[in-house]
Amino acid sequence: MTVETAATKPLSISNIRDSIASGARSSSSFAEACFCQIDARDAQIHAYLSINRERALEQAMSMDGLAKKGEVLPVLAGVPIGIKDVLMVEGLQATAGSRILEGYRAPYTATAVKKLEAAGAIILGKLNCDEFAMGSSNENSAYGPVRNPHALDRVPGGSSGGSAAAVAAGMAVATLGTDTGGSIRQPASFCGVVGILPTYGRVSRYGLIAFASSLDRIGPFTANVRDAATVLGVIAGHDPLDATSSSQLVPDYTAEMDKGVAGLRLGVPSEYFAEGLDPKVRAAVERSIDQLRAAGAVIKPISLPHTHYAIPTYYIIATAEASANLARFDGVRYGFRAKDSDTLSAMYRRSRDGGFGPEVKRRIMLGTYALSAGYYDAYYKKAQQVRRLLAEDFLKAFAEVDAILTPTAPTPAFRLGEKADDPVSMYLADIYTVTASLAGICGLSVPCGKSREGLPIGLQILGKHFDEAMVLRVAQAVETLQQ
Repeated sequence: MTVETAATKPLSISNIRDSIASGARSSSSFAEACFCQIDARDAQIHAYLSINRERALEQAMSMDGLAKKGEVLPVLAGVPIGIKDVLMVEGLQATAGSRILEGYRAPYTATAVKKLEAAGAIILGKLNCDEFAMGSSNENSAYGPVRNPHALDRVPGGSSGGSAAAVAAGMAVATLGTDTGGSIRQPASFCGVVGILPTYGRVSRYGLIAFASSLDRIGPFTANVRDAATVLGVIAGHDPLDATSSSQLVPDYTAEMDKGVAGLRLGVPSEYFAEGLDPKVRAAVERSIDQLRAAGAVIKPISLPHTHYAIPTYYIIATAEASANLARFDGVRYGFRAKDSDTLSAMYRRSRDGGFGPEVKRRIMLGTYALSAGYYDAYYKKAQQVRRLLAEDFLKAFAEVDAILTPTAPTPAFRLGEKADDPVSMYLADIYTVTASLAGICGLSVPCGKSREGLPIGLQILGKHFDEAMVLRVAQAVETLQQ
């Protein structure tokens, strides 16, 4: 296997802002540099579904105008950012990676994207993803798969594979993705970047095309931990347009990142180091844990005893919610509509059959079955009860530790097509990430090494509800110890 070189040393958010403020470089030049990288590499990687060049350069010129006037620049001034194509950006396409929304353009902008633009970010375009965010490899996109920038024969992870690959290949300085059962953290691990899962309710979901409403979350990808903290600080906070948005105050996530880990209690759950964990991943994760111990952290063995129920629980709850959320795509109000249908019901059936891909159909059928009369109590209700047990596992663990350390994924990036015909094997790629999704807690993936083939490996750090600051502090220590 030939391992491709990812981008050269990536720019940081603070360097971009300082360069624009000092006049050393223009915002437009940073945007053009990303477009040049897109032109050079994206034909192979296929991270972008659409490019927003004209609008992006207008935004960049606006930042350059502020700099020339000597005004104080916003925190993300001139930072080129890509947006996963499940998030609305007014006037731009919003396909969710599906044929059923081909040609659809968003009539409004998602709150998280609005906050980025208000902070001076330059929106480069919309990023490829598994259809309706359903997948662990980014092979389910109706517009073709994304390839891993480190090895073009490998997947980038999913469903936010385009978001992770764009950062890894230098085609954006930061991106937004979404995570329902691991769709930020697993691609971050596979592509060797940082990806954050915020606490449920920390970032507004307004303007997100829903997959599973009690699980979906929006978060950033960046090349380093500090940039991830900066972007999260911009997009976090209460939004009256999202009923599940938390009113809890947003701290300065960068304020305590450099305190180190001396004295912190870090839990290591035995259930995440059992059968099925690739030896290369185990070695890299355990090396990082040893480095944290040497830096003064107290490493504590812990147990999360209901972990083995997480995958079946997740795939009942997520598919049930997907069945309800995707009922709106019927060929009537927007998107793809089948032609030559004699009756309304035939048009519904043909539109959904022709518009949805096989994985989306599979999950709709599973979810509809779990919610159907006679099966609701046996499946959906029982899954919600087990979800409570999983959440209680974390509550008990966090009474003893400040954060939890696990592998992000059981293997490095696998080959394109390797798991395509085996849905169960594909679902098991999320085995270490779905637990935090079900519990509503925060977490992130930070690079902690590479396999012998040069494939990135991620360490997952999980934290209490709304304790992203602690997770970022530990991640910063891991990143520093890797250097």
